[in-house]
Amino acid sequence: MGSENSLKILIVEDVPSDAELAERELRRGGFDFKSRLVDTEKDFLDALTDFQPDLVISDYMMPDFDGMKALKLALKYDPNLPLVILTGSMNEETAAECMKAGAADYVIKEHITRLPYAVKGALDKKRVRRARAEAELRLQQRLHELEVLYSVSSNLRSAETLDEMIPLLLDETLSALQASDGEIWLYSTSNEELCFSYSRGWFSELDGTFLKPDEGIVGLVLSSGEAVISRELASDSRVKYSEEAPSGWGGACVPIQSATETMGVMFVSVPLPREISSEEVKLLSSLAEMAGMAVHRLSLHEQTVRRLKHLQSLRAIDKAIMANLDLSITLDVLLEHIVNQLYVEAACVYLYRPLLKKLEFAAGRGFRSKAAEEISLHLGESCAGRAVLEKSSFCANSIEEAPDKKCADILTKEGFSSCYSVPLVTRGEPKGVLVIFQRALFDIDSELAGFLQDLGNQAAIAIENASLLDELQQANLELSLAYDATIEGWARAMELRDYETEGHTRRVADLTMELAGEMGIPEQQQVHIRRGALLHDIGKMGIPDTILFKPGKLTEEEWDVMRRHPVMAYEMLADIDYLRTALNIPYCHHEKWDGSGYPRGRKGEEIPLEARIFTVVDVFDALTSDRPYRSAWSREKALEYIRREKGRHFDPRVADLFLKKMEQISGH
Repeated sequence: MGSENSLKILIVEDVPSDAELAERELRRGGFDFKSRLVDTEKDFLDALTDFQPDLVISDYMMPDFDGMKALKLALKYDPNLPLVILTGSMNEETAAECMKAGAADYVIKEHITRLPYAVKGALDKKRVRRARAEAELRLQQRLHELEVLYSVSSNLRSAETLDEMIPLLLDETLSALQASDGEIWLYSTSNEELCFSYSRGWFSELDGTFLKPDEGIVGLVLSSGEAVISRELASDSRVKYSEEAPSGWGGACVPIQSATETMGVMFVSVPLPREISSEEVKLLSSLAEMAGMAVHRLSLHEQTVRRLKHLQSLRAIDKAIMANLDLSITLDVLLEHIVNQLYVEAACVYLYRPLLKKLEFAAGRGFRSKAAEEISLHLGESCAGRAVLEKSSFCANSIEEAPDKKCADILTKEGFSSCYSVPLVTRGEPKGVLVIFQRALFDIDSELAGFLQDLGNQAAIAIENASLLDELQQANLELSLAYDATIEGWARAMELRDYETEGHTRRVADLTMELAGEMGIPEQQQVHIRRGALLHDIGKMGIPDTILFKPGKLTEEEWDVMRRHPVMAYEMLADIDYLRTALNIPYCHHEKWDGSGYPRGRKGEEIPLEARIFTVVDVFDALTSDRPYRSAWSREKALEYIRREKGRHFDPRVADLFLKKMEQISGH
């Protein structure tokens, strides 16, 4: 039993000798703690506030107080405060009532040696709950950040000019950071000056209208392209107008950048003692980066409106694409705008699958049949594959001009006369192809060809951004859920239920990982093997205690129930996406090489390799550990059993590697 440092335990007991016995048992179990003894409700309430215990141990029945009352008061004071019931006697109905009411565990006094395990289990559960709460908080913070970015992005896209966008940007940024004072400067390339564009709060009182790129914090941020934080602006020598900055205000200044240039600066100020945190600076930088893209987009848009009004449809399609984060929705919106605004008969998108080296149908609109949907294309094949391979648009203006039978079949079945394929490429990498179809001939002039290529570039960026966002959200979700911490917690909880096997799970998991590595299983697969090993006996949570802890031999009926625990494990874990790849060990570790195992009677290499590895390790550890129904075998006897069962119970190759590993360990 590992020690717990600096614990404070509140003991609710009217018999001091019983309290002393509990303390003695806990110290024997390795706990280092301070304790306080109370036996009345008033003293208990006082102790909750001034002693602030980490855990409560309460007798169930006392003359002036009782354990259920203490439990209700403790949970009302702190829902995460564990309470263990310690009582002279308790029937199953009462025990169930206590656990249902929120008790962490209960211990009968005549079995007080179990108290350290109950306390450790309660504290472990408390830690797991705290870790989960912290992960949920981080997730909420991340979700808040994504919501802010999405909201600001949507609002910025609603602006049609820079004059509309800049106030929106600053107001949305200040709202997101719960601040009221800020400013935005934009850089004029013609004048080589920073122009004071928009402000809120005390910044509005500044007299300065222009700054050179090397003046003050604003100029420093523009020239360096890096964020700058000032704890107090009035005393910061880098501030150009430090004498006009009010005392007691700090802030952060970040660059507004596009992919190619720094276009301005955004400054947010807050009053002391508040300081802008690193997380807020990251959010501010993300908003500024988004602003940079928005500024750049609007600048190009205003130029486009002045020069080519007919390209307004491109902007409309761009807005529709950027407003959707789900790739399937993005593609549907893209195709809807293409069909409706370009007056084509049909359009579809094929996505490029790099591993398969193929183009696969992703979305379509306007088709009468499934001819376009039912084919996949190699690079260079058909109109679409040729456009992607050559990274240039390709047009077939008749069935006779179709490069192959697949293209001709689509044109024939749909009654089309022509098709035009636009490759979707970003940073030189193919993302897919956009194909439009017409029942009349295409008249593609240079302006329309340029427009379609621009559209293809925007679609490629949208596809890439949607894919990257999906991957980021999935990674953040996995991190926030703290998969491995949760699994470790489950494993500890299972061992606490059956404390005679304490340490078994971690031992077999560690050794299984070593053998898996030596057998050449890739590292990315080993993480699933470890999870499966940690959860190999989770199905036993569904086995009644009367069977699981029976000291003698099990009846045949009891064995039938016990043999169901791999199936129970499968049923418990199969619907959990991130554990589905770890199911082989919990589900198959009782299968035998000769097919005599359970639950499915698999044999030989029908049994997954990780399960065959784990079976040898698990049997050896079980044989060399004490169980209620037998004493532990000696190491030599257990190894002899492994040798004898090669080819029957165990995969011979795995068994030989295991025996070699044991020889190496004993040699050290």
